[in-house]
Amino acid sequence: MKLSDIMVVDAIVPQLQATDRDEAIRETVNSLAEAGAIPKNRVKEIVAAVLEREGQATTGIGKGVALPHAKLKCVKKAVGTIARSADGIDFAALDSKPVYSVILLLSSPDDPDEHLQAMEAIFKHVQREIFRKFLRQSETKQAIVDLIQEADELG
Repeated sequence: MKLSDIMVVDAIVPQLQATDRDEAIRETVNSLAEAGAIPKNRVKEIVAAVLEREGQATTGIGKGVALPHAKLKCVKKAVGTIARSADGIDFAALDSKPVYSVILLLSSPDDPDEHLQAMEAIFKHVQREIFRKFLRQSETKQAIVDLIQEADELG
């Protein structure tokens, strides 16, 4: 599975307005709804599910990255988006540092393999310092799209 199979280009947020974790999650879920990737009438339910998952353990994995995610019945196939914060957000990350890149993943509980494959695809890239660095420097939607395409080509 490639990043481009998961990421909804129209939902990418190159400049998050959010200043805290909950706002960042709300903003990224809203961007997926505005892009038509998830039902608009389910946004509150989806935000609540992502925040509930966040309450179990932080998805701030460190090195400036957070991977909030949830499995929901109203999601038919894995979808995600990438959002960037220039100032950083406190996500209670494992390394206690601010998060600059938020990568949201929503998937169906009926296809756990798809969820795992999507998470693996995301992890593979965020583990690379060069990917994290370029993502943090990408100030436009197109720059983030280009980075996703390059990452997919590199494998």
